Amino acid sequence: MTKEEELKQAILRDLPALLRSDPELRAWVLAVTNDAYADRQRTESRFDRLLDELRRDREEQSRKWEEQSRQWQEQGRQWQEQNRKWDEQNRKWEEQNRKWDEQNRRWETLRIESDRRWEKADQRFEQLHQEIMEQAKKHDRGIGALGSRWGMQAESTFRNALAGILEENFGVNVRHVDEYDDEGEVFGRPDQVELDIIIYDGQLLICELKSSIDKAGMYSFERKARFYERKHGRKATRLLVISPMVDPRAQQVAERLGIETYSDSIDVKTL
Repeated sequence: MTKEEELKQAILRDLPALLRSDPELRAWVLAVTNDAYADRQRTESRFDRLLDELRRDREEQSRKWEEQSRQWQEQGRQWQEQNRKWDEQNRKWEEQNRKWDEQNRRWETLRIESDRRWEKADQRFEQLHQEIMEQAKKHDRGIGALGSRWGMQAESTFRNALAGILEENFGVNVRHVDEYDDEGEVFGRPDQVELDIIIYDGQLLICELKSSIDKAGMYSFERKARFYERKHGRKATRLLVISPMVDPRAQQVAERLGIETYSDSIDVKTL
């Protein structure tokens, strides 16, 4: 081992004890090594500065966090307020929609009721119009009957009008029958016998369609009907006289003979 190595070993072995026991040597060593490291006071001062800086940074960071938290809380409060306003607006819209729906239902009910009333009014108007037109036709036929009596209108034209109403109302065919009575059962001597008949649902209806009829005419119709029954071997279900002018004495005869009388074809309700 060289002398330098022996010296270094001796220093490393003995120096710590010498520094503890010899203040002057310790001061000399500190003075020599002062540039290599900071002393305790300087180190403590540096640590204090570092701690102060860390504390200030922590306080600043805490302040920033508190400020950020305050901003977040304020933002949250604003959002809650906005949500409350939206909820309130939604409730208002829902209430308004409910009112609109209710109003629409009322309008629809009123519209349906109005349509129903108008439809009913139209039906009533149509019914009244039909009744007026039928009454006008009836009056026209009555006037026509008067005209027929004075030679203003042919009897056959009036008869055809009454027959047409029966066919229109009941969907039947009024047949005009013209047969010869060679034994004179009806008029007391051989002559032509004219009748109107309806075959409806297996029934035989014998009709007299005239502008006017008197007592003799009612008896004559009854004889013509019986003549037809005997000739064809078939009993009539009903005997009908349709005339706007029935003599009161003829009406009494009709009641005794079981003959139905009507002032107009539209007065016949059923066949």
